[in-house]
Amino acid sequence: MIVVNTHEAKTNLSKLLALVESKHECVRICRNGKPIALLVSVEEEITDPLVQHEELQGITFREDPSLPLDKEDWPEAWR
Repeated sequence: MIVVNTHEAKTNLSKLLALVESKHECVRICRNGKPIALLVSVEEEITDPLVQHEELQGITFREDPSLPLDKEDWPEAWR
């Protein structure tokens, strides 16, 4: 993985895109040392983690895991 700051990314965007396209490199773009973006090939696009994979066939969610829990569903100590 290539790590660059925002200035480097702006200055070298064409070169970075060429690396992502031809060599399937990933580029992490940081601001003040903190990651803020990830530049990846469309073919390696990050997928939705809630999409079912082949190895999970037959498993279904009873509820939408992205929705918040009701107060009654939390352990009493956390209410």
